[in-house]
Amino acid sequence: MKKITARIRSGIIAFAVALSVASAFSSCATSEGLTNLLSSVGDVASAAGYGTAGAALSAGAAVSKAMEEITPENEYYIGRAVAATILSNYKVCSAPISEAYLNKICGTLSLNSEKSEPYNGYHVKILDTDEVNAFATSGGHIFVTRGLISCTESEDALAAVIAHEMSHIQLQHSLKAIKTSRWTAAGISATSAVVSVAQNDAELASTMNDMVGDVITDMVNNGYSKSQELDADALALTLMADAGYNPSAMLDMLAQLKNAQGSSSSGMYKTHPSPDQRIKNVNSALRKLSAADDTAQFRTERFSANRLR
Repeated sequence: MKKITARIRSGIIAFAVALSVASAFSSCATSEGLTNLLSSVGDVASAAGYGTAGAALSAGAAVSKAMEEITPENEYYIGRAVAATILSNYKVCSAPISEAYLNKICGTLSLNSEKSEPYNGYHVKILDTDEVNAFATSGGHIFVTRGLISCTESEDALAAVIAHEMSHIQLQHSLKAIKTSRWTAAGISATSAVVSVAQNDAELASTMNDMVGDVITDMVNNGYSKSQELDADALALTLMADAGYNPSAMLDMLAQLKNAQGSSSSGMYKTHPSPDQRIKNVNSALRKLSAADDTAQFRTERFSANRLR
């Protein structure tokens, strides 16, 4: 028992050292090099028979990796990977005119936003499903279902949908989930380093590592948190107002969603706050915005000509 305890202690100490080194250098440009160094040293230590130290150093590499900054380019490709997961579950709607129309609305919102465009710009796709839903992934990928589009009655309402998804991207909600998963991976690696030495339980370590992938799966299937949804609504109002859209159209959109919901618990009704809760939140945020002229009438003909039927 004393021998096992000593090995556990040595594992904890080794990991603490690795963590300290990772923390000291993570803010520097050498973070990626540090990650590779810790990982390599961990492999060498394990090969030399110092299993505890090797596992701990590998755990330190995981921590260093979690601390690395995600660049705009990384953000784009991470978003593409998540988008691929979405597209494995939905078919893209073949409606080039309507898709181009949505992208023009998105472009108008982006052009007038205080935030710069993502690495490769914004891209809106229509999903061929009656499900009422929309998705946004990091890097500028936005998906809107045919079912949600059918709930809209004006261009301003469509702008509210797109502005909401754009807000998720600008607020980096997807990236925060990714970063959380990387820290989860680091914690799992650290725990596994100690547990596997103490118990030689490879099955437990494997199970814990599988949890990392589940974080991303959960994000795609279950959407963002309710607080993030409400934050996205609030920012969307500003994006709409800055682009010349009537932000109160968000209320019209939410009223349509409430009418369409019925007893349904699928799509966004499964992951979003209730329409009533969102309406209350939006009304509160609208009171903080300056009143603007309602110019929606000038967009009525364009909406009728381009909206997906």
